Amino acid sequence: MAVTLAELAERFQCRVRGRPETVITGVAALETAGPREITYVSDKRHLGLLPGSAAGAVILTAADAAHYSGTALISDNPRLCFARVAALLHPGAPAAPGVHPSAVVAAGAVIDPSAAIGPLAVIGAGARIGAGCVVGAGCVVGAGVGIGARSRLVSRVVVNDDCVIGADCVVHPGAVIGSDGFGYARDGERWVKVPQLGRVVIGDAVEIGANTTIDRGALGDTVIGDGVKLDNQIQIAHNVRIGEHTAMAGCVGVAGSAVIGRRCTVGGQAGILGHLEIADDVHVTAASLVADSITEPGEYSSTLKAEPAEAWRRKVVRLSQLDDLARRLKRLEKEISELSKENKT
Repeated sequence: MAVTLAELAERFQCRVRGRPETVITGVAALETAGPREITYVSDKRHLGLLPGSAAGAVILTAADAAHYSGTALISDNPRLCFARVAALLHPGAPAAPGVHPSAVVAAGAVIDPSAAIGPLAVIGAGARIGAGCVVGAGCVVGAGVGIGARSRLVSRVVVNDDCVIGADCVVHPGAVIGSDGFGYARDGERWVKVPQLGRVVIGDAVEIGANTTIDRGALGDTVIGDGVKLDNQIQIAHNVRIGEHTAMAGCVGVAGSAVIGRRCTVGGQAGILGHLEIADDVHVTAASLVADSITEPGEYSSTLKAEPAEAWRRKVVRLSQLDDLARRLKRLEKEISELSKENKT
């Protein structure tokens, strides 16, 4: 696809500084972009690379454009503008509608004629596949599953029985939706499995990363709100509820029945314990452990940064002495209080 900067500016509410007739056919990194490609800078640390760029245009804020003499697309949010331009210029190849001859479709499944079912896919009884959906190679869609319009299961995705995926979702390879939650009751030395009878209900415009797992509810449903973005290798346990437009980075683990608000962000490798609540607009930094409910918006951390091992060992020793130090301090406070009373008398 080819488009002029003037057309991009009109479509995305930007303005051109320089040559509006410049034709753009693709996007690229700042260091590698050529004269028919567009790139962007949103971090001031990269402004020093601008003079060496051969890009046809660079998306910049008005302030940052002062550091660049070439053609620019001026935007208040260069990264967002770049994302929209990239989606326009690189829409991806459309899938051809129809069911591949090697796919297995159970009786009673309803597949919209505009949907595409790939090779070796399996569609269970009573499943409903919406208009424009893509079910990629090797995917398994269980009985009674509903998938909304234009959603895409890339490949090797498993959606177990009775789960629901909304419209305009993307689920990447290896993701499992609706696996059994980790529910067991103790019987002496043994564990007895608690049947997991709920579903996973996923809203619209949700993206789920590769090898992410979302467990079905034990009785009620596990619910993922509209616009949620989940990175790769995330574990969402049974009966978790995640509010609209929350985003989580890779390797986050959320334990059962946690309730996470809207517009939250959770950094990579963070852990959220079960049966707690997190308010809207909370931002949890990477590798943090959330062990109590968070009732106010803001940024929360509980991690310690890496440092030389010897320094860390010394701190660990001191941490192991905290209880003893606390007892000694309490005893000293008591003695000081008694001495103070004696001096007054």
